[in-house]
Amino acid sequence: MVWFRAPLLIALGLFVAGIALTAALKDRHYVLLSLVLLLAALLPLFLRLERRQLESRELVLLAVLSAIAAVSRIPFAALPGVKPVSAVVILSAYVFGAEAGFVIGAVAALVSNIYFGQGPWTPWQMFAWGMTGLTAGWLRNTRWMRSRTGLLIFGFIWGFLFGWIMNVWVIISLPDAFSWGLVAATYGAGFYFDLAHALSNVFFLAILAGGWTKVLERFRKKYGLLQE
Repeated sequence: MVWFRAPLLIALGLFVAGIALTAALKDRHYVLLSLVLLLAALLPLFLRLERRQLESRELVLLAVLSAIAAVSRIPFAALPGVKPVSAVVILSAYVFGAEAGFVIGAVAALVSNIYFGQGPWTPWQMFAWGMTGLTAGWLRNTRWMRSRTGLLIFGFIWGFLFGWIMNVWVIISLPDAFSWGLVAATYGAGFYFDLAHALSNVFFLAILAGGWTKVLERFRKKYGLLQE
């Protein structure tokens, strides 16, 4: 079953260990750690090579989708919380599956931060966007995700989940001693940014979910790309 794919679960476990290590290192070696996590994100593809030959055009497709997701952040840099990346990752996973979504989300975070700046937050963004793609791929064949309304609700929810994951890093990085008041203040301060992200997910998914998804599905069926 899709829910218990060993490669994806191994990669997910490495990510959890990696972001825990980020919390310990804080501002040291985060670039190296990000590269290690990138390899973890690619692990499902490496293991897929054992089952069947991964074609070069499939790797090119993943690279192109990752680049599109990464570059989509730049035009909206002046609008905090507005991140088209999530919509691109969700739709890519919707068409090509959990493995592709996980890889595209993680790679997009690392590549886009070449422009926005690398930091100890990078592994957490890689994890958050990777999980966005992973869960979208896992749920893509459900009745809920097959409906337009369900897809938009999924994007709205992940707008908040992404921010909540990043808030964990914010809390850990603060010099103040942990307290529930600090947690409430952090999540309260980030609410409007998370809301902006959630609403922008709905907006971009509503625009792209029709024509763009059909184009990707046509490529997948015609050329047999990333068949699960």
